[in-house]
Amino acid sequence: MPRGLGGGTPSPRPLHPRRLMRVLGLDVGERRIGIAKPDETGTLAVPYGVYHRKNLAEDVASLSALCQKLGIEALVVGLPLNMDGTEGPQAKKVREFAEKLAEAVKVPVFYVDERWTTEEVERAMREAGEKPSREKEKVDALSAVLILQVWLESRRSGYH
Repeated sequence: MPRGLGGGTPSPRPLHPRRLMRVLGLDVGERRIGIAKPDETGTLAVPYGVYHRKNLAEDVASLSALCQKLGIEALVVGLPLNMDGTEGPQAKKVREFAEKLAEAVKVPVFYVDERWTTEEVERAMREAGEKPSREKEKVDALSAVLILQVWLESRRSGYH
C-alpha cells in the first residue's frame, strides 16, 4: 500500500485530527484526474468522479471551481515516485499542477506516495472479474480513493 509523504504547503489553519475536513484526493494523470473525497464520517475515502484533462489553465480552473463548490480545505495528491523514491519527470509535472491548483484554491496540498496504487486497483478489479483495461476511468477514481485513504489513515495516526 502507498505510504504518506507528509509535507505540503503550509496550512492557513491548523489541521486537527479529530475534526472532519473537506479534502479532495487526486490521482493526476496525463489524460484524466481521478477524484475521491471522504465519506460523511471522514474515515473512508469514496470515489467522486473523473475529470478529463484539457490544458493546464482549464484543468486548474475546472478543479478550482469544484473545490470552491465543495468547500475543500486541503488537497491530497498522489505523487508518482521512481522505485528508488526519487522524483522523476512525471512527479515534477504532478507537483507543478498540484501547487498551481492549491494556490488557486488557497488550500494546503499534501502528497502521498502512489507508486503501487494503479497496480493494486487493477489487481483488485481482476480478482472481482472486471477488466481494468476497459474501465480506465474506474481505475483512476479508485486510485484516488487509495491515495486519499492512505492520507486519512495517516492523519488519524497523527502523521499529518
